Amino acid sequence: MRQVTVTEHLLVHQRESDMATGRFTRLLNEIILSAKLISRDVTKAGLLNILGKTGEVNIQGEEVRKMDDYANRVLIHRLERAGVLCAMASEENADLIEIPETFPVGDYFLAFDPLDGSANIDANVSIGTIFGIYRRKGGTGRSVTLGEVLQRGAEQVAAGYVIYGSSTMLVYTAGNGVNGFTLDPSVGEFLLSHPNIRIPEEGRIYSVNEGYWDFWDEATQEAVQYFKSPNNHNGKVYSMRYIGSLVSDFHRNLLYGGIFLYPRDNRDPKKKHGKLRYLVEAAPMAMIAEQAGGMAIDGHRRILDIEPQEIHERVPLIVGSKNEVLKVQEIYARHAEAAR
Repeated sequence: MRQVTVTEHLLVHQRESDMATGRFTRLLNEIILSAKLISRDVTKAGLLNILGKTGEVNIQGEEVRKMDDYANRVLIHRLERAGVLCAMASEENADLIEIPETFPVGDYFLAFDPLDGSANIDANVSIGTIFGIYRRKGGTGRSVTLGEVLQRGAEQVAAGYVIYGSSTMLVYTAGNGVNGFTLDPSVGEFLLSHPNIRIPEEGRIYSVNEGYWDFWDEATQEAVQYFKSPNNHNGKVYSMRYIGSLVSDFHRNLLYGGIFLYPRDNRDPKKKHGKLRYLVEAAPMAMIAEQAGGMAIDGHRRILDIEPQEIHERVPLIVGSKNEVLKVQEIYARHAEAAR
């Protein structure tokens, strides 16, 4: 059986798209190469002295881990040279990452989380890289304003993630469905392994950190209790599966069906609007979920309809199988109506 590489797949489907350009292919190829480099070193991180923390704190107020820093530097190094980006935004950088004067600029904007789930790195848990791609709005030249790149998730031209686990896998959409590619280390290529991924409309898994129960509002508590109760629409309790790495939890539910919740809570006033970052986590995952037949909301609104005002804006995220997300939305709506 002939194996299709991710580049071949991209080129074939680009011919069917109005956005087909060699520049876009170049951008994806640089992301793919970066993923290969990160995957290579993730698998031997303990031997390369890149486990543990750097001693620094990032813009999110979190301690930076060595692999986080390494993955961030790999992506920036490769992508600033691609000649197709006007700027980048990384979870690890406080401001927009501008393209150095020595390299040409392009019309695309890339937002990425270089290594999601980094708190689990030292325990050898699956982690991943998340990215969303936008077209620049308005201006030209090197000077980029926030207004040109802060866009609704619905305006992404592509989104994806790479999961580094028992195998390294790229899951990707350009608005025409979701496909998965597994890295074959013997040939160094991502090969099509999961064509046209569709998330089941209904699952049996819920993923949430229940340790924060006392910090949730009543709507969230009722929603989670619904999945724990045999009195739900399935008549059976859902299995709780929570890894604490968004890529890992999302990937499992994408394939098996289920719902992931990271609701707002009142533990930290700085994070009262949620913990996950809109540009680099919520919006890309929402695009993938919708393209696979699922849903993504913040409790009330469609994630892809939110207009971010800051690079590091945070939002709640409820994402997964359509029927489960609709049930949570119904519970939130009822509580909102009762509060009026």
